[in-house]
Amino acid sequence: MTFEVLFGDDSEVRAAERSFYDSLQLLEVEENADLPGAIQLTLPTTSQGAAGAEDLSVVGDREFRPYGRVAVVVRGEGTSDDECIFDGYVLAHSIHLDPGTTSSTVQVWGQDASCLMNLIDRTKERTGTDVATANSIFGDYDITPADANDAGNGSDNQSDKQVIMQRGTDAQFLRERARRTGRLFRVACARQPGTNTGYFVKPDLGRDPAADLTLNPPKDANVESLDFSWDVGRPTEVLAKALVESKDPVKGDAEDSGLRLLAERSLASFVGEHAGGGSGNGTGRTMNTRLTAVVEDAGELVGRAEALLREAAWFVKCEGEADLNRLGVVLRVGMIVQVNGAGRLHSGKYFVWSVRHTVSAESHRMRFVLVRNAVGGAA
Repeated sequence: MTFEVLFGDDSEVRAAERSFYDSLQLLEVEENADLPGAIQLTLPTTSQGAAGAEDLSVVGDREFRPYGRVAVVVRGEGTSDDECIFDGYVLAHSIHLDPGTTSSTVQVWGQDASCLMNLIDRTKERTGTDVATANSIFGDYDITPADANDAGNGSDNQSDKQVIMQRGTDAQFLRERARRTGRLFRVACARQPGTNTGYFVKPDLGRDPAADLTLNPPKDANVESLDFSWDVGRPTEVLAKALVESKDPVKGDAEDSGLRLLAERSLASFVGEHAGGGSGNGTGRTMNTRLTAVVEDAGELVGRAEALLREAAWFVKCEGEADLNRLGVVLRVGMIVQVNGAGRLHSGKYFVWSVRHTVSAESHRMRFVLVRNAVGGAA
């Protein structure tokens, strides 16, 4: 396993000096489906310079200046492709000093390139569809819109002529619009620093798994442990009604989320089967919620209901940890993975929601959270 840390500015990043790797104590990167990516670096600091004029090492280094560029590229053994798991900017640091500075450290934090979208509060009228608006905003920051940012790939019932008022930063605005339309908003790099992609997408659950996570039999295991949980205290039905204009209410159930299922039984089916319904068709106990919104037409109301159900549908979660060299795949947010050896209920396809990478010269650990909107078939 190899990794490389790069520093620089908007125009160029360069690999860190060898001495940086020798002193690096901790490197962590976290990716998340609906939160900004983050980095943490921990390095020792010592006094340097003549007595009476000494200063602390690292603290004032140019690499760690405010909004200095930092990127991380990794590659596992047996893989030929680089993965840029972080490309962003330094936003904060903290210093811990002990007497004599023998155990003193500097911690540096950064955020992905979406932090630049949080610098200016705006009050601005936006016209056009949400996808077109998102792609336009990404372009303002030289961020390439993802190909999947397509009006047909998720709820986007906003009229081209409808005016939406933005009050807040561009990142806040897109995150709020993403939740309303059942999409995920984030910025991430893929292969090399400097090629950030802006995502405003419906999760793609139809792809083939990018990795197999195997727990049993033990001789084939490539993950150390897996923790599963499900939570059915979520809406399975929604009754949506326009607040101002007189429109017929829209009723939707969990099957109307617009996402394909990752296993046989949805939230509504699973609850119905075990709560007195017996038939597995969601006729047992269900949670009903109401949505009242200001909309222009029934299509937009349907989209709002669909987005609410889509968010509620992630009722199954799997947490675990793997070593990159053992797994052989760098896990990235948005991947589909196959979990094996976890029984009929929990084996199957999952969506990668977040990954925390802990990287050193000796290992690359990945702590991950997987989600899905269904469970396996009954025994």
